[in-house]
Amino acid sequence: MLVANVLAFVAAALMGFSKLAASFEMLIIGRFIVGLYSGLSTGFVPIYVEEISPTPLRGALGTLHQLGVVIGILMAQIFGMESIMGNTTLWPLLLAFTLLPAVLQCVLLPLCPESPRYLLINRNEESKARSILVKLRGTDNVAEDMQEMKEESQQMMREKTVTIPELFRSPVYRQPIFVAIMMQLSQQLSGINAVFYYSTRIFERAGVSQPVYATIGAGVVNTAFTVVSLFVVERVGRRPLHLTGLMGMAVSAVLLTVAIALLDQLRWMSYISIAAIFSFVAFFEIGPGPIPWFIVAELFSQGPRPAAIAVAGFSNWTANFLVGMFFPYVEQVCGPYVFIIFTVLLIGFGIFTYFKVPETKGLTFDEISAGFRQSAGQGADKYSAPEEFNSLRGDDPDL
Repeated sequence: MLVANVLAFVAAALMGFSKLAASFEMLIIGRFIVGLYSGLSTGFVPIYVEEISPTPLRGALGTLHQLGVVIGILMAQIFGMESIMGNTTLWPLLLAFTLLPAVLQCVLLPLCPESPRYLLINRNEESKARSILVKLRGTDNVAEDMQEMKEESQQMMREKTVTIPELFRSPVYRQPIFVAIMMQLSQQLSGINAVFYYSTRIFERAGVSQPVYATIGAGVVNTAFTVVSLFVVERVGRRPLHLTGLMGMAVSAVLLTVAIALLDQLRWMSYISIAAIFSFVAFFEIGPGPIPWFIVAELFSQGPRPAAIAVAGFSNWTANFLVGMFFPYVEQVCGPYVFIIFTVLLIGFGIFTYFKVPETKGLTFDEISAGFRQSAGQGADKYSAPEEFNSLRGDDPDL
């Protein structure tokens, strides 16, 4: 993570000086490099956070990654206003702001400990791993965490090195990687980026006189409901929150479609469209926003986790790119009914989540992996997530 900040420095320099050099090539290359940096960060951060988190707080701490993302989006929306930095004079400085979080990371990351799970399982440094765990947990009683990591280490010794192709060939990994990819697609193909990329245009069509402020309002809702998810994810669970978010977004998308379609006949529909967008964003941050990022790390043990994160991240950013590229053209063809497409996708992802996505709340990494191994041994093509972890739930109704 520390080395990756070099990309942020290079990108900030290229974008910041692109206007002075009168070079659009510098701007394009800078954007490309900062995209690489973003891709690496969205892979490294969830892995690290999940590996250092105690099992009962893993979901809440994993949501902090998404909270950082939405705060960044909100800051970009505010500073991107024409009256602040989104103008012909200051836009290079705005793009160069990529430098600031990179500098902050360079100062703070050396203070962060190495992952104890990585030290014990990958480097066999048990004493160092235990010492870091004691600092992270704030107690000398880390025997349970150490035992859980040792059991996962023993399981890894029985596995060969896992490559990306092996994730798809092995029946043990095929199930969780399919779930991981679908979770990432459910985030990006939900329509959320269509809303944020083109929110100003949507608000203009809705008749909002100052659409930029409505867009910032959506960013505030985005941040607020990520905080809500932070506090409820360990109480409610990943699966119910993700389902609630998907279905709520589907209903909001239908309302948005109806409101925009009837806007010319009923001017008060502009208020419905704004409410629908805010509702859409709120339900997104309840589940589909934060959960796909950290659940991928939960679905895999230490060995296949890096390869799985790479595949999931590639799926996420590819879907992000496709939505950003093609939404304007699809909107021209479909008009106000464009969000019906996302409604259908959301319902489909909801059905998939109900039948295929397991609940991981309160389970250790090894228990989750054991569930998939057991399922693969009994016939991977016929498993059902609600039944998959019955053997692991015991009598706890919360799992």
